[in-house]
Amino acid sequence: MHLSPDEIIFWQMGFAKINATMVSTWFLMLLMVASSMLITRRLSKVGARSRLQNLLEVIVTTIEGQLKEVGLDHPRDYIGFLGTLFLFVAVASLSTIIPFYEPPTGSLSTTVALALCVFVAVPLYGVLRQGVGRYLKSYLEPNFIMLPFNIIGEVTRTIALAVRLFGNMMSGTLIMGILLAITPLLFPIVLTLLGLLTGMVQAYIFFTLATVYIAAATDAGRRKKK
Repeated sequence: MHLSPDEIIFWQMGFAKINATMVSTWFLMLLMVASSMLITRRLSKVGARSRLQNLLEVIVTTIEGQLKEVGLDHPRDYIGFLGTLFLFVAVASLSTIIPFYEPPTGSLSTTVALALCVFVAVPLYGVLRQGVGRYLKSYLEPNFIMLPFNIIGEVTRTIALAVRLFGNMMSGTLIMGILLAITPLLFPIVLTLLGLLTGMVQAYIFFTLATVYIAAATDAGRRKKK
């Protein structure tokens, strides 16, 4: 049993190596890209729409509504990034039902990479919405003494975002592996279904926290304009 897919190495030459995390990540990315191309190839803007398209529109509308509730006035500006984060974590969670497949979110390197994407996106969206001067000035609020604390807060919440997702995903996979080895078949099946539900919840939490961080970065400029 492996604590992390990083421990499963398929090829190595010196410091360069290919492990299960890389393989499973690329598998998920290719699967999502191919699926999106197949699904969107026959979408119709006018006339009759298929049931699949109606379902997709309901999902997109729901995500946009969630973004608006958190505080993002123009959700379509952010849905590409935030929706991709949610789908990646969600699909990674659902992929645990595939035998011998190691989800990439069970690796700290993957969750750190996802958290770093959020870390970069927050100031990027903040600058695009407010401008460089106004965004940087927000680090001095309510006064200049708070500058180091605001910077530390940006870094620590990124670490917390990565560790939270890694801990929940890794522990769930580990517990299921142990139960499959020591208990009858029915009990692990029930726990597997519970693990899938937990994984979807973790995807939603990651998505929501990223949305909250971006909303906070873009909201300061809107408050000042009022």
